[in-house]
Amino acid sequence: MTAAALLAATGCASASTPKAHAAGDEPLATGAPAEGTSLRIAGRTTQLQLEAAGDDLDPLEFTVDEWVNATGGPEVIQAFRADALDLAVNAVLPPIQAHAIGFDATIVAVLERPEPSYVFATAPGSDIDGFDDLRGAKIAFSQGQSQGDTVLRTLKAAGIENSEVELVELPSSQFLTALQSGQVDIAPLSEPGVTKYIDQYAQDGAVAIPSEQPDLLSVLWVPTDVLADDDNVRAVRDYIRVWAQGQVWAWEHADAWKQFYYVDTEGVTAADADRIWERANKPAFPTDWDRAVEWAQSSIELLDEGDFIEPFDAEVLFDRRFEGDAAAAVSDEYRVS
Repeated sequence: MTAAALLAATGCASASTPKAHAAGDEPLATGAPAEGTSLRIAGRTTQLQLEAAGDDLDPLEFTVDEWVNATGGPEVIQAFRADALDLAVNAVLPPIQAHAIGFDATIVAVLERPEPSYVFATAPGSDIDGFDDLRGAKIAFSQGQSQGDTVLRTLKAAGIENSEVELVELPSSQFLTALQSGQVDIAPLSEPGVTKYIDQYAQDGAVAIPSEQPDLLSVLWVPTDVLADDDNVRAVRDYIRVWAQGQVWAWEHADAWKQFYYVDTEGVTAADADRIWERANKPAFPTDWDRAVEWAQSSIELLDEGDFIEPFDAEVLFDRRFEGDAAAAVSDEYRVS
């Protein structure tokens, strides 16, 4: 099912909602950040792309005080709240969850990924062969992470009510252990983790079922108070540039990136790296965030339908003043309207 069809299926709100940063709001600071400006960033992929690309990418114009080892939504939110992190990359679910618990953060960049990225892996010995077999299954579920959104969209597409399955609340970092121990019957995994898991457990009956639901948005987001300082704003805008250009570099240098990341860093075989890359999304940076807001609204409504959160207007998650920054950093080929 296409992203547009999924939006319709989840009854998303129209894009006519009021914008959080309308014309007349204070404009963003421009230019290079002052010497000594630093941010703490959770962005391992960009860190590795800067290393792999070398001189192909213009360096950051500020100091990364620390590359923070936080990837999942819950640990990013925890680091934000502890004032241990200034900027992170996640799917759109963590910003939704942060808002739902009252933490003030905002999205400053958007990347669209219209092709499904997760793969559902089954526990050894499970008799699940497809999504129609999910009734009665124990499914690994993380409400505040993109894996949880993928689970809810998959159930809705299959015509299965949440009450017809057992959603086992776990952080995604525990999904593999839960599969191995039989705590869950099935879990959505990302690469290269799913390849490593299937290589180990296929002989025991574990299978991989590619998701049919896209995890449409990858976003950069920051605690709102980070943006109170103009040099922080300049640094955030510079990071958006490198984040976007790093995605493009990896796409245009696929062989070098597959070798550096999947084979040398993650330890999968070259053949597996090729197979994983076949499911990769070409970078697509929207010049307009209306579709992103609609997608976020559909995720909010899915969570509301499951009584996980109270509904709210997705527009409040996005700082539209940054709307054109990522697209402006790349060539027309990687921009979408």
